[in-house]
Amino acid sequence: MVLSLNFLERFRGGCVRGLFYCFAGVALAATAQSDSMDTFGGNPDSAKFLRIEPDAPDWTRHFRLGAMLGMNISADFKTRGTFAVSGNNPANGVYDDGYVREDETGNAGGLTSYWGYNNASQYDSAAQTLSLHGASSYSATGSANQSGSAFVGFDMAYGDNLWYWKHARVGWEFGFGLLPLHITDASPMAATVSQSTFTFDTGGIVMPGAPYQGGSSGQGPVISDQFSTTTTNTAGTVTGSRTLDVMLYTFRLGPVFYWDLNEYFGMQLGAGPAFGIVSGTYKYNETITTPSGSTQNSGSFGFTDLTYGGYVNGTLLYHIINDADLYLGAQYMPMGNASFSSGGRSGQLNLGGQLYISAGIHWPF
Repeated sequence: MVLSLNFLERFRGGCVRGLFYCFAGVALAATAQSDSMDTFGGNPDSAKFLRIEPDAPDWTRHFRLGAMLGMNISADFKTRGTFAVSGNNPANGVYDDGYVREDETGNAGGLTSYWGYNNASQYDSAAQTLSLHGASSYSATGSANQSGSAFVGFDMAYGDNLWYWKHARVGWEFGFGLLPLHITDASPMAATVSQSTFTFDTGGIVMPGAPYQGGSSGQGPVISDQFSTTTTNTAGTVTGSRTLDVMLYTFRLGPVFYWDLNEYFGMQLGAGPAFGIVSGTYKYNETITTPSGSTQNSGSFGFTDLTYGGYVNGTLLYHIINDADLYLGAQYMPMGNASFSSGGRSGQLNLGGQLYISAGIHWPF
């Protein structure tokens, strides 16, 4: 599943606004939840945990919904190999530093007015030729690690209590998290660029000064549409960006321990196994620059990977009315890294130290 950047930005903003309205909309009557821990149908003075009967008249289950911040997530980017360049199109007369294309006359007499160039150095007045350049590929090796900022996401959980003892409960909880991630690397790389030089005969015209862009009307200075070609390797640089645009889905299931601290506050602790689904897109938008000019190179590829680990979390609850709490939680969820690659480009999402802060509404029922 791949989401656009615009959607992710709207999602992040919506999470923050939605959480604010949830807090503002709940009537802060500060009425304590009823002290119902001793009404599950057993001996409240027992020294051990007692099984909660399936038909117990009080709350045993809960549902939690809120926003979360994901932190301590980074990505590694690696580039190694030879890559085609997509920004120019010499077959259609488009070069890194100019163009020679078919004009409205169909290049009558093998001449065209539809041409242009960028730099005076491209014109050889002695030979009366114009040289245009086109990079066809580049070879580079580079790597970088980029740390992500705090990412805004969505968190929810459902659970049930199985045993109780006085003000304590033991049960289980299943949780789900949704976290959009956007991590970018903009490190420059040295490159060896395979570049072709296309030489056109200008036919002794009075050469317009650079930069020049001729039109397609067939009127004005015309040059030959025929050329000779040589190909060489030259040193260049690759700048721009490589981006992971990712959705991280996390799932967790484990035991929980709940304790009512007093009539207004409760605390819950949980731990267990977890796994994640990482789905998204690796995007690159680069500029390849040589002494004779520059060209763009862009593209993307999709990927999906599974990762596994565990979690431990703690949640503080404030009882505001009988059937709703406000909660603030912290969760540590180390997982394996998610890796993906295509054609010499690779990325790795580092999830070994994920830390989450969440807040929202908790409903016992």
